[in-house]
Amino acid sequence: MVVGAFAGIGFINIFQKTMSGQSLLLLAVIVAAAAGALFSLFHAFAAVNLKADQTISGTALNMFAPAFAVYTARMIQGVQQVQFKDTFYISKVPFLGDIPVLGPILFRNSYITTYIGLAIALLSYFVINHTRFGLRLRACGEHPQAADSVGINVYHIRYAGVIISGILAGIGGLTFVVPTSTNFNATVAGYGFLAIAVLIFGQWRTKKVFVAAFFFGIMKTFASAYSGIPFLKSLPISNEVYKMIPYIATLIVLTFSSKNSQAPKAEGIPYDKGSR
Repeated sequence: MVVGAFAGIGFINIFQKTMSGQSLLLLAVIVAAAAGALFSLFHAFAAVNLKADQTISGTALNMFAPAFAVYTARMIQGVQQVQFKDTFYISKVPFLGDIPVLGPILFRNSYITTYIGLAIALLSYFVINHTRFGLRLRACGEHPQAADSVGINVYHIRYAGVIISGILAGIGGLTFVVPTSTNFNATVAGYGFLAIAVLIFGQWRTKKVFVAAFFFGIMKTFASAYSGIPFLKSLPISNEVYKMIPYIATLIVLTFSSKNSQAPKAEGIPYDKGSR
């Protein structure tokens, strides 16, 4: 997410003098996706080829990413914050914004990345549950030995899974930064770990993950917009407490949901083609 956000915001920073609006943002999304994919190759190589502990390799890359972003930004422009102008806000989508009830909720005061996210959710459900690749991906996560026995290249499928996750994480990093700030400071405020919590809460099932993401989105919105509710604003509770709500909700949810985990049985376990 950090690398994708850094690449995407850097692209916007370079080209915002000659471009603006949705075309610039869409190109930045492509750049962020490509950067996330390239960076994920390090994790894929460590986990698949070297059969390293995925927690350790993931932690190492997680430490490297912000350091790389800060160093590169300072080397190029002298400061670590990468500035950009927000020309991407959509006050109302033509025609769709005029639909009663749904128009004001879904098609006003938004960013195009919202609709990209919804499209990715629908596409993910279709690919995972209704395509040959999705079946193979699930098989290599549940029982790679069985998949290998019918001629599926487990290494290739796992590489594909990691690269796809890198693409989505890169887009996610850019999607987080654009609506919330006008500069990138080598952080995504812990949203990567929140995404893992969403995955666990959603039990690795696309429909449940979508519902879990919506739940945490509501919690985050509540924490940010509490001042607009007179009753809550009048309470003697500090702003920091409200900001903690999404993460407190995460801890509570994980406490109850992690006991009945439906994670793929081979998750995090290196696959050795020579062993059975």
